[in-house]
Amino acid sequence: MLIIHHWDTDGITSAALLIRALNLEEFRNLTPPIGEFRFDERIKRAIEEAEKIYVLDLSLPHEVEGIEKEIMFIDHHIQPRIKNSRVKQINPALEGDEAPSASFVVSQYFNIWNAWSALGVIGDIGGKAFKIPKVEELLEMEGITKEEALRLVSLIDSNYVTMDRESVEKALKVLLENPIKDLLTYEPWVKKAEAIEEAVQDALSKAEVKDGIAFMTFKSPFNIISKVARKAVWEIGYEGAVVVNEDFHGKAQIYFRVSSKMAEKINMAQVISELKGKGFNAGGKREVLGCVCERDRIEEALGIINAHLR
Repeated sequence: MLIIHHWDTDGITSAALLIRALNLEEFRNLTPPIGEFRFDERIKRAIEEAEKIYVLDLSLPHEVEGIEKEIMFIDHHIQPRIKNSRVKQINPALEGDEAPSASFVVSQYFNIWNAWSALGVIGDIGGKAFKIPKVEELLEMEGITKEEALRLVSLIDSNYVTMDRESVEKALKVLLENPIKDLLTYEPWVKKAEAIEEAVQDALSKAEVKDGIAFMTFKSPFNIISKVARKAVWEIGYEGAVVVNEDFHGKAQIYFRVSSKMAEKINMAQVISELKGKGFNAGGKREVLGCVCERDRIEEALGIINAHLR
């Protein structure tokens, strides 16, 4: 059995739920290269050796079209129907419905609910998850406070934020083998989380604010750019945040997030379209966009974003 899952909390908890639901004792779990939505050679070799494959929380329908093996593909992102008849695609978005996380899709399909189900949602939508009655109910059942739930997500995510693919894959076993509240003091994750928080605070300290928009530029090997933007907008209360990591393993990362109120004034889809039109690798949704580019093109990308802010 091969489980291919996303590198974040939702992907890891979805895998844990699947394993419990099917009572799997022997399995191999892999995640794609962090930050890259593709099956690399390592995953392709594992697929060749596998009897059955599960793909969780990865919107990569094109990657399974040509695989002639039994596949269960569970996701919650908007995506086309998979034409491969050997793939069972489970995704409420195909019917026009919404699910807050892949963990909820796994839980609903197999009727298995626990704190993992809730953590997947919190990992994907943050504090908004606590407005979902089922999330609160699941946390209360296991005596987990909102603060502890948010902390657990940050600890699980610390593995991918520090770009540690091996630890992401090991995190599944850690989750399966330990009582959930014990993970709050799991030392390898705690140390990573402390280093991440220090880097995030350092980035936030560099904020220059103009008309309610925070502009931050820093250099870090950690994948913290979305965390910095979320804290700036969701916690500090800026109307928007333009965050630039000038040297992320040789590339530049640009992240633009706005508040719900600001989203009514900024046409994010148009900003993304303009960036793509100039050849940038960009994507996002109503309130956020992300862009990865060569370091010498940072100013060009920022020029397009700033034109819309003006």
